[in-house]
Amino acid sequence: MNAPRTIVEYLEQLRAALRGADPALIQDALYDAEEHLRAELAEQPDRSEAAMLEHVVGSYGAPDEVAEIYRDQEIRIQRALRPPRPPKRRSLAGRFFGVAADPRTYGALFYMLLALATGIFYFTWAVTGLSLSVGLSVLIIGLPFIVLFFGSVRVLSLVEGRIVEAMLGMRMPRRPVYPTQGMTLMQRIGSMFTDVHTWTTLCYMWLMLPLGIVYFTLVVTLLSVSVAFIGAPLAMLFRDDSWLSWPRQVTVDWGFGAHVPGWGDAIAMCVIGIVLLFATLHLARALGRVHGQVAKHMLVPRAAD
Repeated sequence: MNAPRTIVEYLEQLRAALRGADPALIQDALYDAEEHLRAELAEQPDRSEAAMLEHVVGSYGAPDEVAEIYRDQEIRIQRALRPPRPPKRRSLAGRFFGVAADPRTYGALFYMLLALATGIFYFTWAVTGLSLSVGLSVLIIGLPFIVLFFGSVRVLSLVEGRIVEAMLGMRMPRRPVYPTQGMTLMQRIGSMFTDVHTWTTLCYMWLMLPLGIVYFTLVVTLLSVSVAFIGAPLAMLFRDDSWLSWPRQVTVDWGFGAHVPGWGDAIAMCVIGIVLLFATLHLARALGRVHGQVAKHMLVPRAAD
């Protein structure tokens, strides 16, 4: 591989050396490298890019060396993101109830509860920002507002990525896309409009409202029903038998005829509640994995791949 003579060549060689790696890793590596190289060039204005790169390669590393360092770091990051592996269970019951020992289950469960609040915020921010951008575009303040709005969308993309990584265990970027160099303000604004990542992020923010409603409703409903069923024996223990003399008695029907609920019904409801509770945990973990993939696809620029 020829020695790079410009920063662009260095970044292209680094991208090629990282081909096949996680897109989030590639974005972080490119941002760190460009930030370091631009800073070195700014500190040595009398030195050309080629001379600066020849000096920096000895300290920062050649593109293939930097790529290898980032790949090694990624292995450690993935190990940190991966929860401790629970003991392997061969039985069906062990696998079913073992979901309670998986930390990602509770991360996904909390994310689904939080998704309603974040979904409302993202949707409101995206719709309000786009509406004001269109409305103010005919005024002199419209241009700076559009720039600020698109900048805020990218910041929110990073924030959501950190939430997804912390709760769902999906590797997301820790660095933004580096600002484009050598472009005028109008060209940068134009690139924001033509950047697919901008629109996929906005689509994700819109999508989070219906997803947040579905996630929150599912979790709250299933957990509430599960806890209510599990608590049936306790309710039976402290019940007031005076209700049996009411004109309209409470009855249940399991398919064997209507009857006044007793201890057998309470125990059956408790068992159903326990099974429903663990089924809810499985559902939350599965939805967390799916949502992590959706977030990865929509929030990480494909150009980083």
